[in-house]
Amino acid sequence: MALAPELQNAIIASVEKGFDDQIAYTRKLVSFASVRGAEHAVQDFTYRELSSRGYVMDRFAMDRAAIEAHPGGSPWSEHHSKAPIVVAIHHPRKETGRSLILQSHLDVVPPGPEAMWQHKPYGGEIVGDWMFGRGAGDMKAGAAANVFALDALRRLGLQPAATVYVQSVVEEESTGNGALMTHLRGYKADAVLIPEPEDNKLVRANAGVIWFQVEVRGVPVHVREMGQGANAIDAAYRVIGRLRQLEAEWNTRKAQHPHFENEAHPINLNIGKIEGGDWASSVPCWCVFDCRIAIYPGVRAADAAREIRETIENFARGDAYFSNNAPRITFNGFHTEGSVLEPGSDAEAVLGRAHEAVFAAPLETFMTPAYLDTRVYALYDQIPSLCYGPISKNIHGFDECVSLSSVKSITKAMALFIAEWCGTEPLAEPA
Repeated sequence: MALAPELQNAIIASVEKGFDDQIAYTRKLVSFASVRGAEHAVQDFTYRELSSRGYVMDRFAMDRAAIEAHPGGSPWSEHHSKAPIVVAIHHPRKETGRSLILQSHLDVVPPGPEAMWQHKPYGGEIVGDWMFGRGAGDMKAGAAANVFALDALRRLGLQPAATVYVQSVVEEESTGNGALMTHLRGYKADAVLIPEPEDNKLVRANAGVIWFQVEVRGVPVHVREMGQGANAIDAAYRVIGRLRQLEAEWNTRKAQHPHFENEAHPINLNIGKIEGGDWASSVPCWCVFDCRIAIYPGVRAADAAREIRETIENFARGDAYFSNNAPRITFNGFHTEGSVLEPGSDAEAVLGRAHEAVFAAPLETFMTPAYLDTRVYALYDQIPSLCYGPISKNIHGFDECVSLSSVKSITKAMALFIAEWCGTEPLAEPA
């Protein structure tokens, strides 16, 4: 049932009232340099903040064996974060509404050279409508919105009339294992909402992602005799060339995949890192490069990985050098499948009403050729998995920033969504 206009207006006004505090909270989140493996402090901060609001708290480590045994688990490596997962749990007085997961990730990608930023990567500087900083958009503004959408109800003396889990995970930028761990821990709900930076829109479909590393060996000699050696870096370029052909082949298959058929280039291969050689005057005997490639929803990660491996192995057999010096292939991160939010769910309808009440326009949907944690809940819990969030710029780039006016509007829509989806009841008295 749609919210009464009086309650709707009161919730919107409550978000406005708390927005200065929400900005300060978001800036604090941005101040943590929470790159992979260094998320402990920001997770501790999140634990303390949620605990202070009276939620039941759970803080737990990744279960490597359980993740590796699950078909949605990504390969573990020595780089895997050891930071904990944090979950805050709201229990109502009486369970009359529909339960909800509000999730965010607080790991961020490396900022790169600080000299190439105009604003400090972890400064949270505000210029006009924009807050700058690594993770400001992806997705610390969303993490704050999860907390402050609930705070807006509390300010009115209300709380959700259903169980709500506020989940803060890590490893979203590298494996997706953090979200999977909440699933393996047993947290379930009737819907999930993840406020990633999505330009005030709802994601209809998202890609899966595969990470892999290729190691090429060469034969070192002095450059005056380089014809007698084998340059591993030059050889790596040949492998990359064949992978570019595979990328093109996968893009020709887009017509077979709804929501992707009209995208110009839905499958992107990124050579994200390359290292090789030891000395400028020696023919390099080693080269290692790391790759990321997208896969369509409905394509099994295992099948995509097999095709990548077979493509490189078949190429090597036909290459004069590689036929006796095969490249080594390691799958070392994302091994995740894509997902689709099928139209027609009650959750989408409720979010649509909330969005229209705030933006005075219908909720738009779109496809993103990127990884999203919603895949865990869509594929393995089979619940409506809503990814919906604010406008941002330059995520994963220099001077990443998020629109504060957009964050405010998204938080209003989220608070309205929570109130209608979960229902409301008077705020419980402190124990």
